[in-house]
Amino acid sequence: MATASADIRRARPMLGTFVEIEVAAASRSMTAIDAAFEAVAEVHRLMSFHASDSDVSRLNREAWLLPTVVHPWTFRVLETAVEMHRRSNGSFDIAVAPALQTMGLLPTVSGNSAIVRGARLPDAIELLPGYAVRFRRADIAIDLGGIAKGFAVDRALEVLRGFGVECGLVNAGGDLAAFGAEPQAIHIRHPRNPGEVVCRVEICNEALASTARRFDPFDTAETASSAVIDPLTDQPPRLIDGTTVRAPSCMIADALTKVVMISGADAGGLLERYEAGALMISRDGDLHITSNLHHVINLAA
Repeated sequence: MATASADIRRARPMLGTFVEIEVAAASRSMTAIDAAFEAVAEVHRLMSFHASDSDVSRLNREAWLLPTVVHPWTFRVLETAVEMHRRSNGSFDIAVAPALQTMGLLPTVSGNSAIVRGARLPDAIELLPGYAVRFRRADIAIDLGGIAKGFAVDRALEVLRGFGVECGLVNAGGDLAAFGAEPQAIHIRHPRNPGEVVCRVEICNEALASTARRFDPFDTAETASSAVIDPLTDQPPRLIDGTTVRAPSCMIADALTKVVMISGADAGGLLERYEAGALMISRDGDLHITSNLHHVINLAA
């Protein structure tokens, strides 16, 4: 971005957080920003677990009975989720909705009996021609909360580029991406002490996503356990308190943060596969940085 005075920044409550869009001022900047927000809103409409008419809700109700057609965007996210599940040996799993319901992090849906441990099988979700999806068992319930926010950021950036915006940044509650000639400096907070900055990460035409312990500044100064679920235990991971992943797309960065939270350093091969790097803060406070990120990270004094 050029200078603060030459930038336009807008924020709206969306995706269960605040989505902020910043662009360099130009003749069509506000039109571009409005269109980018509409793309984010469309992702929310399609992939919300809470909305009864979303693609996700329809799948959870119907896909075990018959193939269910979804929007191409939803299908694209499901394709990536299924691929990530396979490549991560099951660590990334969108079928953890029952465990999140049990923890009170997702509402119990009327007519969905999958409040007990659901099925997590490599072939549990079948992707068919014509954007149709089928679940192989009745106890499968999915939640796209671990990947859809990153996808929404990618779509917003795509819209901004389509309007000819030269540089911009979209930030959805810490899942963000930027484009333009100049790098952007992003501050990373400590997962157990959100008021403390751990480091600054520079990105340029890349995405950054973070996952950590839950924190509500309006409720308490204390952090709570992570909303990430280890599919092997149906419990939050215990080794990593927080991670930040840099990747070419925000959807990939968003999904990879969950794998890193669960697998830690064992996720190195998968990070390399997706041309990504990670910063991890372990439960004992140690900081681990993959070798391909050292040159863009400045540790706090």
